Amino acid sequence: MELKHSASFNGAIIKEYRYTEEDYIVPGITWRRRRQYVEDKPFLSDFDTTLQSSVKYVAQLNVKRGVERRKPQDIKSIQEKFNPSQFNFNKMKHDEILFQMVRSPTEEGASGDSNPSHVSALPGSRHNRTLVVINVSPLEFGHVLFIPEPSLCLTQILTPDLALLGVESILLSGHPGFRVGFNSLGGFASVNHLHLHGYYLDEELLIESAPSKPLCPHINFHQLTHFPAPGFFFYTDGKDMTSVSRRICRVTDYFVTRNIAHNLFMTRGCDPAKSGCLESREGIRVVIWARQSCFGAKEESAFNVALCELAGHLPFKSEEDFNTLTEESVISIVKGHLFSDDDFNRLSLELVEHLTH
Repeated sequence: MELKHSASFNGAIIKEYRYTEEDYIVPGITWRRRRQYVEDKPFLSDFDTTLQSSVKYVAQLNVKRGVERRKPQDIKSIQEKFNPSQFNFNKMKHDEILFQMVRSPTEEGASGDSNPSHVSALPGSRHNRTLVVINVSPLEFGHVLFIPEPSLCLTQILTPDLALLGVESILLSGHPGFRVGFNSLGGFASVNHLHLHGYYLDEELLIESAPSKPLCPHINFHQLTHFPAPGFFFYTDGKDMTSVSRRICRVTDYFVTRNIAHNLFMTRGCDPAKSGCLESREGIRVVIWARQSCFGAKEESAFNVALCELAGHLPFKSEEDFNTLTEESVISIVKGHLFSDDDFNRLSLELVEHLTH
């Protein structure tokens, strides 16, 4: 990884990090410690305390996130147009920008693909430069936003370039707890300006090793089983990421065209093709959930079900919720935001048809 300087945001000088595939850390990432999981007990009520449950939920009290965050936008549509009069990342302060990430070109194009063009089927634009910005109301340690070319004013519809950047950022980190996620409009995205979330959670989650059944084995597309929030995921060992990023967006684009809200969570995880799960996290799981749409400005202190909650990380902004909600009640709330079993099974068949033709 190479450090440079570049004047690229409203005339401000910011650091620029250039990276290539040689910077990826693929093999040998493991959790160095294991916690004992507490079964069938309510969450602890101490501030800043975490507690795992029988499904490895991680609950945290984070009152400041509900108090200090920017006011969420009043979202009315999954395909809502960009509104320059509302808050967007062109209006953020210069000192919120940490640095800029730039994918250095290779002879074969990014991530070993002979065709480096990454174009979403829906409106969007290629973007090679991505700002890494402090989240002013963090979920956890090191919470940042990945924002591609803010001046392009892209709406919150995932693009293959940004999906690729999300996977790459995990491979650039040697920490197994670095996670990346995306909330669509209607899926509790707060700002209609394209961005990903990235943060460190120093706890192992069940989603890393949850069992699955293959839906399209030839493209590593699977359905989560025995997990509180049923969803789909792609698995990659880091060798086919450009193709994976395009397939991710084939799924999310399919949802957008059908006005289906969705959330996405990227994490190091186990290879679903192997029996059992070793401690080593050799690849990445990119989990995608279709969910019920939630429009309007979200209540800032409520327990809102978005990318973290679906993955098993529960950041509570209300001390009352933190003290009273149990594992059973959380699972019930989460399932209430997802599709019914019949609708989920129908969608599963549609996605298999969509991805194989």
